[in-house]
Amino acid sequence: MNLSKVRMVVTDMDGTLLNSKSEVSSSFFDLFQLLKKLEVKFVAASGRQYSSIKDKLNIISEEITIVAENGGYIMQGENELDAVYLSNEKVQSLLPVINKADGLYTVLCGKNAAYIAQNEERFVNILKEYYTQFTIVEDFSQIPADDIFKVAIYHFESSESYIYPVVRHLEDQYQIKISGANWVDISNPIANKGRAVKILQDQFGISKEETMVFGDFNNDLEMLEQAYFSYAMSNAHDNVKKAARFQTKSNDELGVESILKELIESKKDS
Repeated sequence: MNLSKVRMVVTDMDGTLLNSKSEVSSSFFDLFQLLKKLEVKFVAASGRQYSSIKDKLNIISEEITIVAENGGYIMQGENELDAVYLSNEKVQSLLPVINKADGLYTVLCGKNAAYIAQNEERFVNILKEYYTQFTIVEDFSQIPADDIFKVAIYHFESSESYIYPVVRHLEDQYQIKISGANWVDISNPIANKGRAVKILQDQFGISKEETMVFGDFNNDLEMLEQAYFSYAMSNAHDNVKKAARFQTKSNDELGVESILKELIESKKDS
C-alpha cells in the first residue's frame, strides 16, 4: 500500500493510541519525531478533556493539534482554533431526563473544569483518568460560570444497555454518541470529530486522500469518513470495523504504531 501521500495523522486516544492501562507507548514518541521530520501533522482526537489529552501527550503537546470533547474543542499549541458549546438551556433540559434513570453518573464538561454532583469514591476514581481538572459540587445549580462543551454520562456496566436507551429519543436535538463501553456523550448537534478533522483539513490544505485516521468506537465514525486511510483497531466496535477502509492490530498490540512505521518507510522510499 502506498502511504507516501499522507500529510496528516489523526488518532483517537482510549482503545486506540492508549493501551488498556491508558498508557502511551514510548515507541510512539519516537515515531512522532520521525513524522515531524517528514512534515506529517499529528492530531490527537478524543472524547477526553483537553487537559487530560495534554497530560497524556505532555512532551509533544505544544507541537500537535488536540481535538478534545468529541470535536467540541480544537487547540493547536496554545491557540484555540474552534469551540462548540451546549447552551445552558439545553444542559438544564437534559438533567431531569438523566436523573430519572438509576445508576447513571453525570459530568458537565466545561472549558475551565468538569463538574460532578455525585461524590462517590468509586466513580471519582474513574473520573480522574479522563478529567484531570474537575470540581465536585452539591448540585449542578452550584457550578461557577463556565462554557459547557458536553454532558458525559457513565454507567458501570454498559453505556449501550443502560444509558443510550434513556436519551436516544433526544437525537433530534443533540449529538448523542456512545463513546465507550461505559460512556455516552451528549453535545451540540454540530460537534463531532469529523467536523473537527474537516476544519483542520481546510486550514492546512490537506485532502481526504492525504489523511490517515485511527479509531475504535462510535464517536470516531464521522472522522473515519474524512480520511481515505481510515483504520479500525482490531478491538474496535463492529460499527467502526464496517465503516473503516482498513484494519490494524489492537491498542495493546501497538496497532497505531505498526501503521505509522509503514507510513514512515513509505515516505522515505518515495
